[in-house]
This record gives sequence, C-alpha cells and structure tokens, in this order.
Amino acid sequence: MKRLTVFLFVFISTLAKAQLAQVQNVDRIIAKIDNYYILKSEVEDMLVKAKQQNQPFTRCQALESIAVQKLLVAKAEIDSVIVEEAQVSDQLDARMNEMIRMYGSEKNIVDQFSKSIETLKAEVREQVRERLTAAKMQQKITEGTRVTPNEVRKFFNRFPTDSIPMIPTEVEVQHLVRFGKIGKAQKEELIDRLKDFKKRIENGEKFEDLAAEYSEDINSRPFGGDLGFAKRGMMTPPFEATAMRMKSGELSDIVETEFGYHLIQTLEIRGQEYRARHILLRPDYNRLDLSEPKRFLDSLRAVIVKDSLRFDQQVRLHTEDENSKYSGGAIMNYETGSTRLSLDLSMEPNLYFTVEPMKEGEITQPVNYRSPDGRTGLRLIRVSKVYPTHRASLALDFEKITEYATADKSSRTIDKWFREAIGEVFIKIDPEYQSCNLFSQQP
Repeated sequence: MKRLTVFLFVFISTLAKAQLAQVQNVDRIIAKIDNYYILKSEVEDMLVKAKQQNQPFTRCQALESIAVQKLLVAKAEIDSVIVEEAQVSDQLDARMNEMIRMYGSEKNIVDQFSKSIETLKAEVREQVRERLTAAKMQQKITEGTRVTPNEVRKFFNRFPTDSIPMIPTEVEVQHLVRFGKIGKAQKEELIDRLKDFKKRIENGEKFEDLAAEYSEDINSRPFGGDLGFAKRGMMTPPFEATAMRMKSGELSDIVETEFGYHLIQTLEIRGQEYRARHILLRPDYNRLDLSEPKRFLDSLRAVIVKDSLRFDQQVRLHTEDENSKYSGGAIMNYETGSTRLSLDLSMEPNLYFTVEPMKEGEITQPVNYRSPDGRTGLRLIRVSKVYPTHRASLALDFEKITEYATADKSSRTIDKWFREAIGEVFIKIDPEYQSCNLFSQQP
C-alpha cells in the first residue's frame, strides 16, 4: 500500500505540475544521463513528497534517487530491456482506478483537473514507462538473489547488541464486509440507459462507438469495450454464462454483476475461449442504500461478541469481499505477502485511524468502507494480533530479517552494477549541483 500511495502522490502531483506549467515556465534541466534529463522541479517534487512522509531527504539525495532511475532506464535501452505497452496501460489503468476510488468518481477527477481521463493518462504515460523500465532493469540485475537461513543469521549477528534495529508496532487485522445495495430508482435508470444503447445499436450505430463514449470500464473503453479472448472461468459467472451462450454478433439483455450492469456482445467463441465486448454502467456508489448492511453487521457483531463466535468463521459465511473471504478476512500487505501490517501512516489512512487505538481482539462497530474497485459498503474490523515495538530477534522476526538481508544483498549487487554501468553512459551535472558528488564519482 505504501508504494502505491507514493506512486499516486507522484502521479497526482505530476498532473498538477502539468497544469501549472501552462501558466508559468521557470523549470530547467539540472542533469543529463545519456539521453535522459532531470528537471529541477522533479527534485523539488521529491523533497515535498519526502517531507510529507517525514523522511529526512536532502537535495543531493533527491537528485541521486532520480538519477539512479534515469541510469537504470538508460542502461535498459543499451541492454534492450523493454517494457511492453500493455504493461504501461495496465499500470495507468490501475493507478487511475485508485484515483477514482480516492476522488469518488471519474467526473470528480475531470472537474479537479479540467481534462479528460485519457488526456490525464497521456500526460504521465512516459513517467510510468520510465518507472516500469527502471524496475524491470533492477529486477534483471538482482534476479536470482536469495539468502540462506545461515546468511540471515550472519546478517543479523553483524549488529552489535545495542544496535539491533527496532521493529515498529505491527498488527494483524481482519474485516467482514457488506456492500451497499442499489436502490430501485437508480437500478431502473441504469437499465433504461443500457436498453437505449441496445436499441441504438440495433438501429445502426456502432457498439464500439457507444462503448468508447459511455462505458465505465476504463480498461476496455479505449478498445470499444473489447475485452479480448478470455478462458472459461476468468470472468464473473453471470457475464461469462451470457457471453458463451450467444452467437457471434448477438446482443444480450441487461446483465447484472458485482461490477454493475452490462450490455454484452459476443464476438467469437473458440472452444473454451470466448471474445466479447461490453458497455458497463456502474451504480453511483455514493447513492447506495447502507441501511441493510448496517442492520446486518450490527446484529452479527452483537452475536459474535455475546456468544464468542470465531470471527474468521463468520467471515467465510457472511463477507461480500471475495479477496479476503477464504483467509478469514485477513487484510494483506500485498508487497510482502504478509498479514503483518505496520501500524503507521503507510497504512491506508481510514484503516490506520480506526485500528490505531484498538486493543487485540477488539471489534469495531460497522465503519464505512470503499473497496479498491470503488464499491461502497460497511465493515467490521477486528484486530487479531498486536506486535508491540521491540528489538528485532531471530525467534520473533525471522521473516522480516530475511527481507532485510535479501534487500542488503540486492543493494550490494546493484552497487556493484552501478560502478560498472557509470562508465558506459554519459553523465552531466549542472554546476549548482556539482557538490552533490553524484554516484560518488562525479568531479
């Protein structure tokens, strides 16, 4: 989550900077790494970001951090390390979906930046490509880096007793989610709009044109709603069942799934694969009825507390969050694959402020929830385990120390690579920043 939050900050600040550049142009180039430039504004943006995260970052550290990425990208070009366009588009779509979740709707984003979603994505496409290329190059450099249990112990034993790092407070958290229900009036509005689209297509308008203009699936909209080939079992069952029983070119009735309401057209069926396109209309999640989820969760919480029912069992029976249903509602750190979450502001803000004052075993009253795909609901949150701040130990923190040891080994691998790579690219630094001694090799 932390990395995504950082990326979104850069993503949003880049959009804001693009707006600002329209009215003032005081930026300048302060470094050149082969064919890649570093702007003064990039350094200033990184300093702002570091300050917001309470990280002590100097101008020179910010410059070197950006220069490292540029060097990775420059060397990737030399070594023919390429990021596919589809990966860039997927990352843009994922980040835009997260922005939609943060801002509430696409309309709110458009109002904020006075630009279409596609224009905003186009403005940061190159930055996203650079980041992905740098990450792929770094992965290539460090691939195969592993540490043995013996190396982990040696790494840990290098620390003097009074210098063993502190492990900040961590928690394991579960949630049980119930989503809001769409009201009859809003449901009829969406169905009527899709029926109108169907009639317009039957009267000669192109499906792909209407999908490109009206569909709320931002991933398929640029392709006229075309989802490409999907294998049986990949799509949500109501969608798949409809698409696979129709003939090529046939239009469906309106189909309801957990993502919204669809008008579907099957394009081709090939054995156990099918290709379809759709127009998706989502409910306005701010208008959903939360009275039933609240009643249900209030009642369920009372029963859990009174009868000491196991929370994980109730999750499997009653949650509507498929991602956590079979893990007992555990909220994961998707970067590490661990259920141990740092209890700090790297946590999703609403979750942090809810969990921070809670004790182990405590269950909240129903609290508001917005899923990653934008759905609104309520959830019960339970703190299942608290790991207080403590000095690291092999007994308690072997998994985390393994991460540190692997990162240390990878860092040494990358340092060695940098010493060799610096001689292969052209590096020029503005006189104002010469004192930074970039890569510890510049005059």
